[in-house]
Amino acid sequence: MKLTQPIRNVVELDKIKKYYCDIKPNKRNYLLIVCGLNTALRISDILKLRWKDVYNESLLSFKSHIDVKEKKTGKKTTIFINDNLKEALASYLKEIFEKKENLCEVMEQFIFLGQKSENKPISRIQAFRIISSAAKKCLLSQKVSCHSLRKTFGYHAWKKGVSPALLTSIYNHSSYKITTRYLGIDQDDRDEVFCLVNL
Repeated sequence: MKLTQPIRNVVELDKIKKYYCDIKPNKRNYLLIVCGLNTALRISDILKLRWKDVYNESLLSFKSHIDVKEKKTGKKTTIFINDNLKEALASYLKEIFEKKENLCEVMEQFIFLGQKSENKPISRIQAFRIISSAAKKCLLSQKVSCHSLRKTFGYHAWKKGVSPALLTSIYNHSSYKITTRYLGIDQDDRDEVFCLVNL
């Protein structure tokens, strides 16, 4: 089985990000992609997020961080909520508030609530369909899965100079070797280094 790869091309990355914003507007689906790209969390951990995990009801503002106990590893991690993620969260929460007035009720809901259920998030299969459908419609040059978004975060962080050692900590990987495989470094990336270090 071929390993899932990150979305390396920034133009393609921008296309998939904007698909549920501009082409087929759906604030929940848009947030799913933005959340996957900006948190480096596995889809199983993203889907279990509730509004109370990201929003402080007493202060009526978004939290600065998300605290998560990872389902796969059992490890605790803290994720900073960056501006792009906060903006997508705020846009979707505003839409929810227009339909429901009870803030306490909303805070207990899953962020990625399924349409057929009052108390369950969308399934992993549905999340995959949402993400892969956007990739197909945007004519991306590769197949994209939920895990592609997690890997894309690391790849672009690495391209911006973040050390793989720090990414090992962010991903909660057991070894540096796993992280380097995760980054999906290919021949073009290697060639770029030789062009830069032109002694």
